[in-house]
Amino acid sequence: MKISLNENTEVVATVKEGLKKTGGYCPCRLEKTDDTKCMCKEFRDQIKDPNFEGYCHCMLYYKSNAE
Repeated sequence: MKISLNENTEVVATVKEGLKKTGGYCPCRLEKTDDTKCMCKEFRDQIKDPNFEGYCHCMLYYKSNAE
């Protein structure tokens, strides 16, 4: 398993700018709770799933199952 940033640097820059504006909370979510603080609970739960491979909600991080 490997967690990496999106290869699209434009997406990464946009999401990181959004994170700065929201104080580290997911810029794609309206709620500001512990569950939406980056790295959000949704993606942390997806990481735990050995069958999940893909992007987080914001497309900032990617989980690869390749070794």
